[in-house]
Amino acid sequence: HGTKPAPLDDSDVKRILKQMKMEAPKVKVSFTAGERVKVVDGPFTDFIGVVDTINAERGKVRVLVSFFGRETPVEVGFDQVKKL
Repeated sequence: HGTKPAPLDDSDVKRILKQMKMEAPKVKVSFTAGERVKVVDGPFTDFIGVVDTINAERGKVRVLVSFFGRETPVEVGFDQVKKL
């Protein structure tokens, strides 16, 4: 009662998937660092930004968007951004 589940790290997840004879889904990386993109879903919808880093394993991309004249990094899923 009242205990929180322990988070799994990537190596644990991969080991479990291997034991289940399954493969982690592969996400095609179609973005490159420095590329201009538009956020199309989520709280940053319609913001334009520049791809900073790409995490293919998690299907996430960090985009630098401008807030009040300052660049702010936001992490969104590959499906939440599109190339300009």
